[in-house]
Amino acid sequence: LDKIDDIGNILIKVVGNTPILVKHVAEIELGAKPRLGQVGLNQEDDLVQGIVIMLRGENPSAVVTRLKAKIEELNQRILPENVKIEPVIDRTKLVNNTVHTVSKNLIEGVILVSIIVFIFLNNWKTTFIVASVIPLAFLFAIILLKIQGLPANLISMGALDFGLLLEGTLVIVETVFVSLEKEAHRLGTERFNKISKLGIIKKSAGSVAGYIFFALLILIVALTPIFSFQKVEGKMFSPLAFTLGYALLGSLILSLTYVPAMCKYLLKKNIKEDENKITKVSRNAIFKGFKKAFDHPKWTLSIFMVVLFVCMFRFSHYGSEFLPKLNEGAIYVRATLPNSVNLEESVKLTKTMKTKLMKQFDEIDFIMTQTGRPNDGTDPTGFFNIEFNIELKPEGEWKRKLSKEKLISQMRDSLQTFPGINFGFSQPIQDNVEEYVAGVKSPLVIKIFGENLQDLENKANKFAESLKKVNGITDVNVFKNIGLPELRIQLHDSKMAKYGVSTKDVQSVIEMTIGGQSVTHFYENERIFDVRLRFQKSYRDNPEKIGNIIIPTMNDQKVPLREIATIDYHTGPAFIYREGNSRYIGVGFNIEGRDLGSTIADAKKQIERDVKLSKSYKVVWAGEFESKERATKQLMNVVPISLILILLLLYANFGNVKDTLISSLTLAFAFIGGFISLWITGTTFGISAGIGFIILFGVATIDGIVLIGIMKENLLNKMRLKPAIYEAVKSRIRPILMIALMGAMGLLPAALSNGMGSEIQKPLAIMIVGGLIICMILSFSVLPIVFYFAYKKENRD
Repeated sequence: LDKIDDIGNILIKVVGNTPILVKHVAEIELGAKPRLGQVGLNQEDDLVQGIVIMLRGENPSAVVTRLKAKIEELNQRILPENVKIEPVIDRTKLVNNTVHTVSKNLIEGVILVSIIVFIFLNNWKTTFIVASVIPLAFLFAIILLKIQGLPANLISMGALDFGLLLEGTLVIVETVFVSLEKEAHRLGTERFNKISKLGIIKKSAGSVAGYIFFALLILIVALTPIFSFQKVEGKMFSPLAFTLGYALLGSLILSLTYVPAMCKYLLKKNIKEDENKITKVSRNAIFKGFKKAFDHPKWTLSIFMVVLFVCMFRFSHYGSEFLPKLNEGAIYVRATLPNSVNLEESVKLTKTMKTKLMKQFDEIDFIMTQTGRPNDGTDPTGFFNIEFNIELKPEGEWKRKLSKEKLISQMRDSLQTFPGINFGFSQPIQDNVEEYVAGVKSPLVIKIFGENLQDLENKANKFAESLKKVNGITDVNVFKNIGLPELRIQLHDSKMAKYGVSTKDVQSVIEMTIGGQSVTHFYENERIFDVRLRFQKSYRDNPEKIGNIIIPTMNDQKVPLREIATIDYHTGPAFIYREGNSRYIGVGFNIEGRDLGSTIADAKKQIERDVKLSKSYKVVWAGEFESKERATKQLMNVVPISLILILLLLYANFGNVKDTLISSLTLAFAFIGGFISLWITGTTFGISAGIGFIILFGVATIDGIVLIGIMKENLLNKMRLKPAIYEAVKSRIRPILMIALMGAMGLLPAALSNGMGSEIQKPLAIMIVGGLIICMILSFSVLPIVFYFAYKKENRD
């Protein structure tokens, strides 16, 4: 067959001398497969859309660049003049904006850290030694990531605090510089310039090398809980742990090898400490604060305990989330119509809603709509499902001053004028992740497991009504499994046996006459088309006409379908959702203006009051909440192990239980500092902030190791207890203050950033920036007092 007319001329049979051809009993026409969906763009209602999916592990920027080049080649050389491929949705804009935000934060962080180092050391040589560790440690991490085959993603890069990498370097450089300055003061500048500095550098660097080794090792060990993350959180944050861990390892190696060597070559002569006014004022202010706290130990410890218990109590009732929402610069709206709607009506409603949104909201750049499902059948949905991909203009071009959240709220209010339609709001990438996590098209879902579909739907409707009463819950939608009109043909076995009809023959005839069946192929050059046989609509548009369909029997007779079957309309299931071989129905919803944890807690209480379930039903809270609970549970299991490892390392460093317990107080300081930072800024606690806590725990121990180490050293040098504490605090103010400020300044740009891509790293940055400063204050005020009481009996003044 190479022409359509050839099909019509096919001989069916000869009656008498008259040939019966296909064209005598059938109409032959060009057609298409039944449409499953339709795509529109702005005012265009019927387009062809293709989606390019990147292979796992590929570089998005490189893939898109090659893809654009290939599209250009297709448009210029291969496709007809009137056919063009036009990219509409391109995520490289989001990637580029995010890269810009992260890069800007990193560069600003490096500059701020370098400024802090120069201000406090007031010497370009020492500043160069410290700052030069940044690119070397970073390069060390990149090399190890490359060897391991791990990507350094935007989250791991954005959360990289270069200030933390310099802590060991700073302590060694500061200690060496002070020792050289003392020796220069003792010998005189001229004589000092002539002697070898190697012995002094070895001795001074060696005196703190043990502290540095254990401090950075503890910080690396503190990252272990992050490696245990699974699924979404694991994919996002594991590279962060590897990147920071490798960078810290590189910093440790450089601190113990490269830094002393650089001190030998750069700090040869004319060593003189020139303390500037900022350093002097800061040192005096901190020392005065220490003395005031030390002179009133009971008041200081009482205030500390009260603050600790208040923070613990408030934290137990604090709002929680899984991950902050990344601003994608787009809105994804899903409209769910009644199951019985047809494609024509659905497309009509799509156009009406799209036109209304574009006229009412100038912030919209363009809208792409998807009605129904794609032809490849990869998305199991129906004509009742409409998806709007709303790309927004850059916020700087918006004529109205409003947030994206306010814009979504206004869109929701605008669309509520369409009765009988449920709307859900999300973002394109976020929507895909949510569907992957929840198994249904909703960020949050309650899955009710049971056997009877009708009972499940009744329960789901009650759940939905209950959820609507909870403050903060929006976009409530029941994923209905019943409500699809269907034509049911129920075969009667006894009548089929009477007429000699097989089930297989009946099903084959029904499939061909009503649904249509491919019987052969039509060839046009290299293209192949199905030739499909089907009754005309007038012969299959009601039960009576379908009943007239003739079914062949085994003895070459014929019988109407109505003689062997009951044919009627029925309302049946549109979908049957399953998970773990069990039926369930989903109730989807979203949260707006409240945190995830407290809202779900209120929702559970409300449902418990409103809905009574027998033991035959099982309820699972899935989606984002399930991910949050899984990650939180994992942290609860792994963080104690990490803390035990930290305590063991502290014990290995100090060699006794007393100093280990005193030093472990810094973990409480870290908790207070981190939580107060979240509380003051109104930041919700989530996985990102939790990782900030983990890093903060590791950093906080450095203060304890350095302070307690110097105090013990002074006691071993036969100093009395109070003078030993005073001298230790006074000598360690500058390095500890610099450690806190460098760590804080390294992430301050990320903590203050509101650019696209900053949302994920911001809670982590806020936690570390505020936590380091508060932790430093507590280390100078509380730790010396506890040390004094611990050693008071052994070292009476």
